[in-house]
Amino acid sequence: MRRLRACLGAAAAVTLAATGTTALVAGSASGAGNALDNRWYAAAPYLMPLDNDPPDPAAIMDATGLKSFQLAFVLAPNGGGCTPTWGGTAPVSSDTAVKSVIDRIRAKGGDVSVSIGGYGGTKLGQACADPTATAAAYQQVITKYGLRAIDFDLEEPEYENSAAIRNEIGAARILQQNNPGLYVSVTTAGTADGTGWFGKQMLLEAKSQGFTPNNFSIMPFDGGFNGAASQTSALTKFNEVLQSTFGWDQATAYAHEGFSGMNGRSDTGEYFSQADFQTVLDYATSHHMDRFTFWSLNRDRQCTPADNGGRTSGTCSSVVQNSWDFAKYSVKFAGATPPSTTPTPTPTPTPPGASCKAAWSSAAVYTKDDEVSYGKHNWKAKWWTQNEVPGASQWGPWQDEGAC
Repeated sequence: MRRLRACLGAAAAVTLAATGTTALVAGSASGAGNALDNRWYAAAPYLMPLDNDPPDPAAIMDATGLKSFQLAFVLAPNGGGCTPTWGGTAPVSSDTAVKSVIDRIRAKGGDVSVSIGGYGGTKLGQACADPTATAAAYQQVITKYGLRAIDFDLEEPEYENSAAIRNEIGAARILQQNNPGLYVSVTTAGTADGTGWFGKQMLLEAKSQGFTPNNFSIMPFDGGFNGAASQTSALTKFNEVLQSTFGWDQATAYAHEGFSGMNGRSDTGEYFSQADFQTVLDYATSHHMDRFTFWSLNRDRQCTPADNGGRTSGTCSSVVQNSWDFAKYSVKFAGATPPSTTPTPTPTPTPPGASCKAAWSSAAVYTKDDEVSYGKHNWKAKWWTQNEVPGASQWGPWQDEGAC
């Protein structure tokens, strides 16, 4: 789902690893709220707090009963280095914007997990020198926000780099040891066979390091999937992969298996409806799987493909729905009952009559914060770009600013 050398904090982590001293426990870190049951962290849908028209998490909580959010994504700095940032641009060390979102969620009795990695950008496992340095960078995130849960989203191109995966898995193992009770999920690509060659190599790396997270989750979309039946088939195949890799029986493998879906239209044009989510939810609960999540809450609101120029959107699902309908499946997985009626949300529409910016040109060079119009929407550049069509991918360089 999503971007030289040693970290500044690596020396402290080396000392911890050498002496066996336990790092700051996530549950007692500054800013932490009341801990949730792990089932809530396992049910947390992804939310981009700084991009893709972030929705108000408090409104989602009121409408659905959701208590947990998977905030995405922590990456290495775009300019290089081994320090954590949000999206490659906003240093965690000086962050106030995401912390404000977390404080708002915790004030209503909820909590968050943070996801590292994703589909785009440079990952810390690629930028840091070794597992110890990588873990030190992630420990800064855990300590900053008082985290009790973290997600390692390991996918291409990072998971094609064996050194990077060794750093990520090693870092996850160190964090698990140094933060007792930390809920750790590892998310990777899904295929019809469960996961592909690189995903299986990642599992073998985990086995070689003696690392077992709370779950390994696959993303059965963007790979020629067609509805829930293809997804549950992939989950069954992945269970067999976990059994053969770790020597687990079927029940143990399911207890360490997770599902990470995509609501509505996927990046490759597949469609996953609410009925599909219900079918996969029934499969996950009947097999006592450990995790059920989806990408993303930013997309958990209605638009049609025509509204979005026939493209997959980062801010809506492209299927018929009420706002936050997909979040209710996460609530059910956590063992709670969503409200029977949905409160009327406070609308935040694009102001009427917003004028279109200058038309996008394939020949022009754009830098961060440049604005253009394309497909009757205004778009803002996230970084330097040339000849990349606005909206062609939600991971691309353009942020949708709404219709014009």
